[in-house]
Amino acid sequence: MLRHIPFLRAVFLHSITAFGGPQGHLGMMMKTFVDKRRDVTKEELMEYVSFCQMLPGASSTQTLTLIGYKRGGVPLAVLTLIIWMLPACILMGVISFLVAGVGTTKLQGSVFQFIQPMAIGFLAYAAVKTFKISIHNTITQIIMMVSMSITYLYFKTPWVFPILIVVGGVATNFSDKRIPEKEIVRPKHIRWTNIWLFVLIFIIAGVLSETARKQDWPERKAYNLFENFYRFGSFVFGGGDVLIPMMLDQYVARPASMTVAEKKENRIIIDKNELMTGAGMVRAIPGPVFSIASYTGGLALKNDGTEMHILGCVIGSIAIFLPSALLVLFFYPVWHNLKKFVVVYRALEGINAVVVGLMWAATLYLLRGVSVNHLNSLSIINVMVIVGTFGTLHIKKLPAPVIVLFCLFIGWIFSM
Repeated sequence: MLRHIPFLRAVFLHSITAFGGPQGHLGMMMKTFVDKRRDVTKEELMEYVSFCQMLPGASSTQTLTLIGYKRGGVPLAVLTLIIWMLPACILMGVISFLVAGVGTTKLQGSVFQFIQPMAIGFLAYAAVKTFKISIHNTITQIIMMVSMSITYLYFKTPWVFPILIVVGGVATNFSDKRIPEKEIVRPKHIRWTNIWLFVLIFIIAGVLSETARKQDWPERKAYNLFENFYRFGSFVFGGGDVLIPMMLDQYVARPASMTVAEKKENRIIIDKNELMTGAGMVRAIPGPVFSIASYTGGLALKNDGTEMHILGCVIGSIAIFLPSALLVLFFYPVWHNLKKFVVVYRALEGINAVVVGLMWAATLYLLRGVSVNHLNSLSIINVMVIVGTFGTLHIKKLPAPVIVLFCLFIGWIFSM
């Protein structure tokens, strides 16, 4: 593993500087692992992104895991996953202690106010780069525009992403021009252990959680918490924007309903304001948005003592990322083997076009939450940060960490 230390160092640097969610992360992956290190080609990275969009779970985490898998197999993939998720999960766990101890109002620091405009700049850069790679003809242009429009209108609808992926893949199969070369891919060995382990953990977690609920075990909340987050990680399409509403339903809305109003003392109940504070803070830290599970897990067990609070953070972190890793490491060899078939090979063109449309839609969607169209200093600075980030990445003068630190510095100056 010694020869992979430079790669793991790059993963760690990426984990502490990657802002903006999965679409924003792609711009930084393109910069670090394609342009700078050449661990993968642009086409390979786009293929990984397209493939991960078809799976539930944390897509940017799965994409980075596949880069590690390509370089060093399963062991390096696992190390890549741990190094990527750990900094964000630790930060969100610490924030859960701060929220539990001092309340939410003191955590809203304006030093982070220009992070979202910066993330939009990263996302626009990634969208332009992938447009040049994936959009080559009329059908891909149409698929991109349709995907962008539908995604923008129904951004928080979880099934819109997989449906568009399937439709895009079908659309490009109406042309018979693209035919894969012979032996375009070497068949990969499929590890059936991964999918059996995924199913086994799912069943055991469900049985233990339900038994703990019915028999009202003293440690019931810990079992319920693991099952909840493992289920979320197994079925959530669309990333953190879908995960957060699911947590609101599970931990805020359901406990308040009449059907479960009888025994409130041993169930997971989280204050809506605390949960929404975490939803805001996770946007201001680097790393995967799914790290909010560490924060939520800590809050879920905060009333049971410090040790249980820490255990909640650990449970949330492991349970939310474990299914993503098991699914991607099982299905990617299957996908790799299927690519030699002409139907799947042609579908890649449409799938890549859909991914580009999703990225443009995400850029427009994030712009709605940023002041850019008013004649005041805040709007002017936001526009300058977006344009400056895009331009800096395009001309390749400054590395991504410097851009992040500079935007944090501007936020600090502007708040004084």
